[in-house]
Parts: sequence; structure tokens; C-alpha cells
Amino acid sequence: MRNFTIAMLLLFFSSLAINAQNIVKGVVINNDSENPMQGVSVSVKEANISSVTDASGAFTLNELPNGRQIVTVSFYGYETQNFPVEISGKEIDLGNIYMYEDISEDQDLSTITITDDELSSDESAADNISGLLQATQDVYLRTAAFEWSSSFYRVRGLDSENGKVLINGVEMNKLYNGRPQWSNWGGLNDVVRNQEFNNGFSPSYYTFGGVLGSTNINTRASEYREGGRINYASSNRSYNHRLMATYASGLMENGWAIAVSGSKRHADEGFTDGTSYNAHSIFFSIEKQINKNHSLNFTAIQAQNNRGKSAANTDQVYDIKGIKYNPYWGYQNGKIRNSRIKRVNEPILMLNHYWNIGDKTTLNTGVAYQFGEIGNSRIDFNGGNDPNPTYYKNLPFYYLNNPNYPNSPSSFDYAEAYKSLTNFQNDGQLNWTNLYAGNENSGDNARFALYEDRNDDTQLTVNSILNTELTDNITLTGSLEYRKLDSENFAYIQDLFGATGYLDINKFGTQGTDDYQNDLLNPNRVVKEGDRFKYNFKLASEVYGGFAQLQFKYNKVDFYVAGSAHNTTHQRDGLYKNGIFPGDPTDSAIPNSFGKSKKLDFLGFGAKGGLTYKISGRHLLDFNGGYISKAPSIRNSFANSRSNNLTVADVSSLENEKIMSFDASYILRTPFFTGRLTGYYTGIQDATDIAFYFLGGNNLFIQEVVTGIDKKHIGAELGIEAQVLSTLKLKAAANFGKYTYDNNPNVALATEISDASGAQGFDERGIRDYGQANLKGYKVASGPQKAYSFGFEYRDPEYWFVGVTGNYLDDAYIDPSPIKRTNSFSIDPNTNTTFTDFDPAVSKKLLAQEEFGGYFTLNAIGGKTWKVGKNKYIGFFASVSNILNEEFKTGGYEQGRTGNYQLERDDHAAGNPNFGSKYWYGRGTTYFFNVNYRF
Repeated sequence: MRNFTIAMLLLFFSSLAINAQNIVKGVVINNDSENPMQGVSVSVKEANISSVTDASGAFTLNELPNGRQIVTVSFYGYETQNFPVEISGKEIDLGNIYMYEDISEDQDLSTITITDDELSSDESAADNISGLLQATQDVYLRTAAFEWSSSFYRVRGLDSENGKVLINGVEMNKLYNGRPQWSNWGGLNDVVRNQEFNNGFSPSYYTFGGVLGSTNINTRASEYREGGRINYASSNRSYNHRLMATYASGLMENGWAIAVSGSKRHADEGFTDGTSYNAHSIFFSIEKQINKNHSLNFTAIQAQNNRGKSAANTDQVYDIKGIKYNPYWGYQNGKIRNSRIKRVNEPILMLNHYWNIGDKTTLNTGVAYQFGEIGNSRIDFNGGNDPNPTYYKNLPFYYLNNPNYPNSPSSFDYAEAYKSLTNFQNDGQLNWTNLYAGNENSGDNARFALYEDRNDDTQLTVNSILNTELTDNITLTGSLEYRKLDSENFAYIQDLFGATGYLDINKFGTQGTDDYQNDLLNPNRVVKEGDRFKYNFKLASEVYGGFAQLQFKYNKVDFYVAGSAHNTTHQRDGLYKNGIFPGDPTDSAIPNSFGKSKKLDFLGFGAKGGLTYKISGRHLLDFNGGYISKAPSIRNSFANSRSNNLTVADVSSLENEKIMSFDASYILRTPFFTGRLTGYYTGIQDATDIAFYFLGGNNLFIQEVVTGIDKKHIGAELGIEAQVLSTLKLKAAANFGKYTYDNNPNVALATEISDASGAQGFDERGIRDYGQANLKGYKVASGPQKAYSFGFEYRDPEYWFVGVTGNYLDDAYIDPSPIKRTNSFSIDPNTNTTFTDFDPAVSKKLLAQEEFGGYFTLNAIGGKTWKVGKNKYIGFFASVSNILNEEFKTGGYEQGRTGNYQLERDDHAAGNPNFGSKYWYGRGTTYFFNVNYRF
């Protein structure tokens, strides 16, 4: 027995000695400077063991399990390296590991079709989330960002409001519509690179997130790489020239760190005709590390942007003028002048306190104040004709349309059609001279005026984020948040085209009556340049709540659970007493335009969870799911906030939007091959949408309020990357989606005309309920629902690279008009009975949803870096998109003007519709060029 015990002890201590030798060590060196690199992350993910390099660049990984392991070395701004090792009781020394700067980081946001650049039309619901994807290394998501974004591709067919964007843990999504305003920090690419992206419902250390995940932009001064950078970029996309300079001190010995950046972007005209661009951006961040536990960081950002907008056009217009045509501009004194300018100037001031409460607990408290203005200009005409060169009476189809169509010529007029075609071909632009001539000698009663729709917002946000390791395996994250928005909304006169005043009246009203007045408190007011007019009101919104999250990490399984709750209130305060909606003190049901509306109060909540099962270090299964009940945005809470206090709840029903989503993934990771295959489902219920347009059948300008919208998004994502040679990488990505309406939502119309009640079916509130729209089974207009990509990238050891990618995109659909899918489509508004000549077969054909054809694009990138001194480099990057100059529709919508069967049929009878669908086209061949100097 004694001998057996001794033998067991010897065997036990022998095994300890062997395990003690299960060590991997090495030294990380900067390949250019040959200096050691401190703070580099070194990990073995399968074993859940990690370390960071010390001041000498050295690291040691202890107590590694036996078997084949992958040692990963990573550092922001450098290429990640993987080293396969065989652990067998011996110490392994990897020696010097050289880190190479990732020159692909020059492939920045400038090479993507940025969300805000595409949201250039008030009538458009089109957007993409390319900006949200910048922070991820996932093959599929980077393909979606860099290859497919110019096609209005949306990940999983979802809008950007479903993803959260934060700066230093402070949410930046707008309370008005839920979307991030990326132009608030546009042009500051160098200082917004440091991002942490969490895909889908995966856990975040900052926020509960959304169905599309979250991005946190870190602007902490001490975490910027020390040094400077100057770069110049040229492009033919949004801007032609960009000059940007950045400098960061790094953390100095006195505990201070500073980072500054600035840029200027300019274009007289982008790819689309008349789209001017003028922007400047400045950034300043300063941090003081008080001691090892406390640090204060102050960030200031101002990104001012003036951009000429472009319009969606009908096929008639594109066939005559091409995809670059834009009706919003014309020459004035030999220079391009765009009537639709979007101005954004909303500075951000932010103070963050970082507190290391203990070795395993941190608290980040942030206070952010954002203020400024967003303006969108347009031409108003009280006494003149519509100056829009694409006004239907200016186009040849007007003279070639069915003579039975209202206001059409009594017969086909080929001579006038040819004359109209010739005029439009030779010019077809906004005539500024005519506007001045129309106002000549008009004095205080101008016929035309250029005005701007303004919203001046101030928002205060306070939040605090706690992260603590409860045990070696369990991490708790919690956050509390408060946001308060005060928004002034008004129109103001910019240019009277030579006149001295403009009468502030409602041109749709009846002269001599109350409804002729925009403000009964100041009737027949004459406004001057710089005066507010037309509408004037305030919006107030408050949000408070928080979230909590637990993460559990073990050798074979990681899992998490999280929950959130938020209370949201919205309220409108009218400053003008609109003549159409003066209110009635004896009847609270009558809409009132003046004073405060009732306060809308919503309680939203969310719950999510997921797990990752590690079959091995190379094979993983990942599952995520969650449910969100979120308050409607301000935009979708008021039926027509510019005119009255009427809420969507007064028109129809207003509920929280409910979203249920889950996905399942298989993930493969090897030193030479990575891939992800994901299946996903997202169901949306009780969504709301509001649109504004002129309804031809009733001759009314209306607000279309669609409530109770259900949608279903199902699909699969695939991303593959293969390192076939040390210098050659192959990559492929695909999405196969099906996004459809899952019910028949309710449609109601609200109008501003006081005599709309009676025969037209509107009640005394100016509301008409049209019942259900037969939308179930229609496709959601969310860009291509199918996308495929294949390409390669060659990286030479001499610091140059080139890549080529081919993409095929298909299954994009027109945005259907809900009013046309209600029963009213077949009803004659004059008799309130079914049209006597109604043909169901013709109706079905008219209401068939248009599908855009598939198309192929070819893109290429390349770059090189030269070392020109100690820690000094010159870099070059270029990209060319859509090399084959393919023309393709990226989106569009049906016009609601022809809102009944007879109008729609007659408009299409001759094959020349005046009010056909309007489309956006992708850009043709475009380039981006960047040269930079780093020191």
C-alpha cells in the first residue's frame, strides 16, 4: 500500500510538472519601427485563456490544455495573426512576432454609400445601414457594407432604426425617427474608426441594442494611436475633394491625452446633376487620468453639412434625360443653384467619467448635450404655377395620354408632345430667371418664395454603464439612461426673388375665410426674408429606463440573458392657430392646432438571450433570440404635426411596435478558412407609417396614416473567406431573403381642407377611415432580397494590395401604395358605388407589384504603403465601383395620386402614364482616391 501511494504521488507531481510546461510565449514587434508593442491582445479562444504584452512586448500564456490550439495575436489598426501550435507538455517559444499595419483601414466610410447621403429625398423611405457595419470583420457584413450598400441593400431587409449607434456609450439614434444621423460626425473618419460592433442580439457591454445590433464609437483621447495623419481624397460620388488632418498625443506622462481632427469636403456637383456638397467637420477630445481608477474625457464634435438633394423620377423622365438627371437645380448667373438643400449642423458636447471601482468592476458615466439645426429648402408658390420642370404638364406624355383622363387634352396632340420633348431634352432644369420675373413688381405679395423647413433641436442625455465580473465565468452589465428632447419646428423665408414680402396664407383654403390663414392670431401677415411662417410648433420627448445583462462563459458553452425597460413620452405644443384647425372648446374631438396636445405615454421593454456551443475551437454553433416592444417614434405618433395636435391614436390605433427575432449560425474558424452560415427570422407587428401626397381622385393634399402593419423577414446569410496562399485570399458572401407584409393593415387619410367632409367621406375632423389595405403577401421594399458576391484579395509583403469583387443582386420591389389596395380603389367617389366599368382582371394587373430585374456589378480596390522615415509613411488607396457602368434601379415607390381604378386605368391606358412609379437609380461607374501621410 505504501509503495502504491508513493507511486501515485510521483505520478501526480509528474503530471503537474508536465502541465506546468504547457506554456506559449513570445515577443510582439512592430515590423516597421522594430520596437516592442505593449498592450497587444494574445489569446487561445478555445481554452478561454488570454493575455496582453508588457512594455517589452513579451507575453506568456500558462496552463494551456494539451492538443492542437490556435494562438491569436490582435491589435487595433494591425493585421490579426493566427499561429497553430501543438501543446504536449513542453514550453513553446514563438520568438519575435512581427505586426503589420492594416493598410485596408484606408477602405473607410468614404468608400461606402453612406446612409445619410442616400436619404436625400423627403418622399423616400429608402435607407441602408452601411455605416453601422464599419466596425466588424465578419465577411458577410463587410460585403454588405462595401459591395452592396450602393444598391440600397439592407441587412435582413431592416431599416437602420433597428440598430443602435453610440458614442462612448451614449445613444445617438434620433428620437424623431429612431435612426442615427451619421452626418453628425461625417468627415471625421480617422477619429471614428475605433468602433465595437455587436451583430444582432449578441451581447454588448454598452446597450441592449436592436435587432441589427449596436455600434459603439470610442472617442477616448488616450486610446488613439500617437501620431498624426494628413490625407487628401478625391471622388465623383457625393463630394469631389476632401482634405483631412488628425493628431493624437497618446497618453502623456502627466496623465493628459489630446486628439484633434478636422476635414473639409466640397463638390460643385456630385455624380448626380446639381448635387452640390459643402461640409466641414472638427473634432476635439481631451482626457485627464486623475489616477489609476478615475479618468475624465471631454469630446466636442461639429460636423456642418450643406448638400444639394436629388429626386426620384418616373421612367418617362429617365428615358429622356438619363440616370444623372435631377430637376431640383438650374443655372443662375452661370452657376449651379439647387432649390433643395439639406443643411445639418448639430454639434455634440460630451463628458465621460471612467471609474475603475475594482480590478473587475468599471463604471462609465456620460453626459451629452446636442444642439443645432436641420433644414430642408424648397420653393413655395402662392400665386404662380409649379416651377418643377418635371411637372406632368411639362412632359410629352401629357399630350399623349388617354383623352378621358382628367385635365388631359381632348385628343392626342403630337405636335405639342414633340415640342415638350424637345424643350425637356434641351433644357429641363429649374428656371431661376422665371421666378424673379414672376415676382417682379409684386411688392409684398410675392408669387414665389424659397423657404426652409427647419427643426432646431436640443437634447440632453445622461447615462451610466456598469460592467463587473461577478466570478471568473459570470459578467454583469447594467445601464441607466435619461434623454430629453426639445424641438422647435417651423418654416422660414430664405429668398423672395426680388419681392419685399410674402403673404402667409394657405393656398388650399378659401379666400376670405378662416381656413385661408396659417395663423389666426396674425391674419394676412406679410413675412420678410428670415421670418417664420406657414407653421410653428414645438415637440417634447422624454425617455428614461435601463437594461441589465448577464453573460456566462465556460469551456464548452457561453450564454447570456438580458432585459430592458424604457418609458417614453411625446407632446406637441402649437404656436400658430391654424385657420383650418382652430379647435372647438365645446368638442374635444375637433382637432386643435394651438397649445399643447395630450401627452402620449408608452412603456417599452425587451428581452433576449442566446448561447454559443463550442464543438471545438474551430466549430461553433451560435443561437440568439429576443423580443422587443418599442414606443413609436415622434414621426409616427402625430398624424400631421405641422397643422394640428391630432395623434395617430385619434385617427386609428397607436400601439408599441413589437419585434420578435431569432437566428442560428454555424461558425467555422481555422487558420486558413473562416465562414459563417446563418438562418434568421424577424417578425414585426403593429408598425405605423405616415406619408404625405396629393390625392387626385379627391383633389386633396392628404396624410396617409397606415397602422397595424405586420411584416415577416426570413432568410439565410453566408460568408466565407479562404487564405489559399499567404498572399491570396478568396471571399464569398450571399443572402437569400424573403421579406413580405404579413397582414392587411388599416389605412386612414387626414386632410387640411375644412370642406372635405360630406360627399368625400371625411368627418368633421378631416379624417376618413378607408379600412384594410390588401397588402398581405406583397414584398417589402427593402432593396435586393437576394445578393451574391465573390472576389479575391492579394496582399503583397511589400505593402501593396489589390482586390476585385463581382456582385449579383436581385429581387428588389417597388414600394406599393396602400390606398390603392383598399376597397375604395373600386369605388366611384361621385356615386359611392362600384365603378360601372370596373374589371377585376384589369384591376389585378394594375395592382401587381413591380419587381426590378437582377443586375451584376464589378468593383475593384487597391493600395500601397511606403515607409519614408522612422515611423513615417505615405499611403495610397483607390477604389472603382460599378466598373461595367451598369444601370439599375435601387428603389422606388408608387405614386398615390391616382388613387382609384378609373384614374389608374386611364393614366396607363395609352402606355404613357403621367403619374407612374418614381425610382432611384444607382450610380454608374464611380471612383474614390485617397493619399495620406502618417507621422
